[in-house]
Amino acid sequence: MGRTDHASRVIAAPPATVYGALLDRESLEVWLPPDGMRGRVEQWDPRPGGGFRMVLTYLDPTDSPGKTSDATDVVDVEFADLVPPERVVQRAVFEADDPSYAGTMTMTWRLTASSEGTEVTVTATDVPPGIDQAVHEAGIASSLANLASYVEAAD
Repeated sequence: MGRTDHASRVIAAPPATVYGALLDRESLEVWLPPDGMRGRVEQWDPRPGGGFRMVLTYLDPTDSPGKTSDATDVVDVEFADLVPPERVVQRAVFEADDPSYAGTMTMTWRLTASSEGTEVTVTATDVPPGIDQAVHEAGIASSLANLASYVEAAD
């Protein structure tokens, strides 16, 4: 373990709006799955120590075998720290038989007000070695683009 992945994006919405989308079940199902996936939240408890379980399904699993099954990634996420509207810290554990996906990855979402709206920086630490860094960073960037589209359309 020990690897750190990053992605960031400026979103044309205030930090409170972006923060709200990070802690809304229906919003997460829309914007969190990266391109090529859809998501479903099975459990939801948006408080420190609470969390959610998300099932991510590959639209075409041919070139992207899932971690949990051929077509899915299932991840249990704990909200480790919530500081409105500045930071969301999540601890994510993938459901997988392959030990290269084992361990707890920490995802820190930092929201910083800027003249253009909100700079969102995502830092993933202790990324399991089975997750390809370039693919992971592209996936985070895709989720950030989806988040921007989601909150900018609503704002």
